[in-house]
This record gives sequence, structure tokens and C-alpha cells, in this order.
Amino acid sequence: MPQYRFEAIDQKGQEIKDVIEAATEEDAQATIRLMGYHVTKIAIHKERKSGSAKKGAQGKTFAIGGVNSKSLTTFTRQLSILQDAGLPILRSLNILKDQAKPGALRNTLIDTVYEIEGGSSLSEAMAKNPRTFDRLYINMIKAGEAGGALETILQRLADFLEAAQKLKTRIKSAMVYPISVVIFAVGILVFILIAIVPAFEKIFIDFETALPVMTQILITASNIVMTYWYLLPLVPFSIWLLLKLATSFEQGRYGWHLFLLKSPIFGSLVEKTTVARSTRTLGTLVTSGVPILESLQITKDASNNAVFEQIYQKILEAIRDGDTIANPMKTYSIPPFHFGALLYFAFFGVGVGMLYYLLKLRVKILDDMVVNMVDVGEETGELDTMLYKVADTYDQEVEAATEALLSMIEPLLIMFLGGMVGFIVISLFMPLISLITTLSSPS
Repeated sequence: MPQYRFEAIDQKGQEIKDVIEAATEEDAQATIRLMGYHVTKIAIHKERKSGSAKKGAQGKTFAIGGVNSKSLTTFTRQLSILQDAGLPILRSLNILKDQAKPGALRNTLIDTVYEIEGGSSLSEAMAKNPRTFDRLYINMIKAGEAGGALETILQRLADFLEAAQKLKTRIKSAMVYPISVVIFAVGILVFILIAIVPAFEKIFIDFETALPVMTQILITASNIVMTYWYLLPLVPFSIWLLLKLATSFEQGRYGWHLFLLKSPIFGSLVEKTTVARSTRTLGTLVTSGVPILESLQITKDASNNAVFEQIYQKILEAIRDGDTIANPMKTYSIPPFHFGALLYFAFFGVGVGMLYYLLKLRVKILDDMVVNMVDVGEETGELDTMLYKVADTYDQEVEAATEALLSMIEPLLIMFLGGMVGFIVISLFMPLISLITTLSSPS
């Protein structure tokens, strides 16, 4: 006798998931109703044979790492197009699985197809691969299945992922140039200190030339670099490791993220990027019909910033108490003093950094415009629309801030490199000029 896998609601409103044996689907539904349940979903349960337990692994290949965001975005857009064309979900997944290149995404699709063939829904099958499909993705798919608008939800999800990918790509592209210049400049300076300065030092020693202070500083730096050159790569690595250890603790992570938000050059960019991502996430979830508490929890987790996570946690607690979103958002838009953030400012900027943090203590990390837009959205019932407008506005501001940052970094880098080269040239040629003058003068 075939088995049917069903989902139902009991008299208390609790969700029930189980498997029942019946001759036909109609008999199965009748039996479930006699049990006092209201059927919401039912499908034949394809029982997996013990001898084919590894069926789900057939066709898989070895893959290092997970599915990157670009591949996931492309897959979501393709799936939305196939669903909009009216193809069954299993056929759509099989098409995308067959055309996918060997790797993490194809392995995930093989698992997903296998789970659906066994009677799972799309959201349940995707939930088996949390490294590929996060909570936001799964909850939106679940909302689409419940509302019978999966193709619409997939389109919104694809739009969301594409916007997030575009923002990430824009920021990464903007950082490539300054990072490359800094690495190249450091390499040249190290080469000069190791290969060029010692040759001049030998000349100065041979002629017993009196050296200016600048030249003595340069030669001392050269000797240090030549002696401890193997420690140079350890400096950035040690800083990275120290930050990694510090941010592994809750207070250290909060302090670091607050330091980033309050930092003089990159703070505004970090703030706008986080606001754009979190408001777009919340707007997409609300539009898709995900319950507001679940939407806020997912947005909190997706913000990737401990300061904003705390704000969304306060909003969650306020919503449970019957408050609006805008009120706690306004109340907690100014983070309290945090000793960890003060330590980070002291580490990177000593006394000047600490003073800067104290001066910026009362500066908001959530602009009044965001709070007002959310407030209007709640009043008019257009919260999702307002959140999208905030996200679009901040996306544009991120682009403008990135361009402004680049235009500011370029002259700063040129000034820094020019200053370093000028210091080296002056330090080396001052004693040379003195030496030439001495040698050319009549004895």
C-alpha cells in the first residue's frame, strides 16, 4: 500500500508533519480529516530503499568550498525564469542541474533533486544545504510555497541577490586600486632599504663622512629591515590574528564593528553599506509575506554587524511588546559608549584616536531619514516600499561615497609615496653633496 507524506494543522493551530498509508490520495485525506487535522499539503512518499542510500551522491564531484554568491544569484534568476514559464519545479531543477558545471552548486542541486523526489518540498530540500541556502533564502521560498506564488518570490529573491552582488562587486572593485598601489609601494621601499641604502652607507663609512640626522634615521631603518626582513610578513599577519582573536568574543566583535562605523574615512561607507543591505533584506522579506518577527530575526543575522544586530534585537523585543519598528530604531540609533571601541581607537590612533571617538560618541549610525521613512511606511502600510526606497537611496550614496573615497585616496597615496621618496633622496644626497664639496675644495 502506498504511503503519503502530509502536512496539516491540528485544532490548536499546530503544524503536523507525518506519513500515512492509504490506497489512494482521497482515502489518505479522509483518514487525516478523521484524525481531526486540516490538510495543507499531501504528496506520495517515495520511500528510499536501503540498498540505494547513496543514490543522492550519484553524479557528485569533489568540490572545495561552497557556492559563491555570483553562482547562486545566476541560479536563482534562471530558476525564476523557468518557474515563470510554467515548468514543474523538479524539471526546472533537473535542467539547471544538468547544465551546471561540476562543483559545489551542481552537488547541491543533486541533493535538492533527490530530496524532492523523496517527497520533500523545495524549502525543505534546500534547508538540507544550509551552506548554500541561508535562512533568508529558505524562508522566502517557504513563503512562496505557502502563498502559491513561488515564481514571484523567486523573481524578488533574484532581484535582491543581484542588488547585493552589485553592491559587493562595486566596493571590491573600488578597493583593488589603492590596495595594489600600497603593496607595490611597500615592495619598492623594502627593495630600496635592502639593496640601495647599504651601498651608500658603505661609501659614507669609507670616506668617514659626518651624517645628518635624516641619513642616520634612514640607515637605521635599513639595518632593521635587513636584519629582521623575515618578520615583515608577520606584521600584517599578527594584526589580522589579533583582530581575529579579539572579534571571536562578543564584546570584542561589537567594539570592532563600532570602531569601523565611527572611523573617520571608512565609517560612512560601512554605515551606508550595512543600512542598504539590511533594509533591502527586510523589505524583500516583508514583501514576500514572511512574518515580521521572523523577518527581523533574519535581517539581524544578515546584517553582519554586531552594532546593527543589537539594534534589530531591541526592535524585536519592542515589537513583541506591541511597539512599532520606528520608535526603537530612533531610540537606539546612537550606540552607547563602549570600552572595546575605545581600545581599538587607541591601538590604531593612540591619543588622537581616543579623542576622536569621544568626540563622535553622540553621532547617530542610523540617519533620521531612515527612521522617518520607516515610520511613514508603518503609518501607511507601505513598509516594504519605504524600505526599498531607503535601500535604493543608500546604494546610490554608497556609489558616490566610494567614488569620493577613491578620489581622496589617490592624492593621499601620491603624497605619501612622494614624501617617502623625497625623504630617501634627500637623506642619501645630503652627505654626498657634502662629500663632493669637501673633495673638490683645494687642500
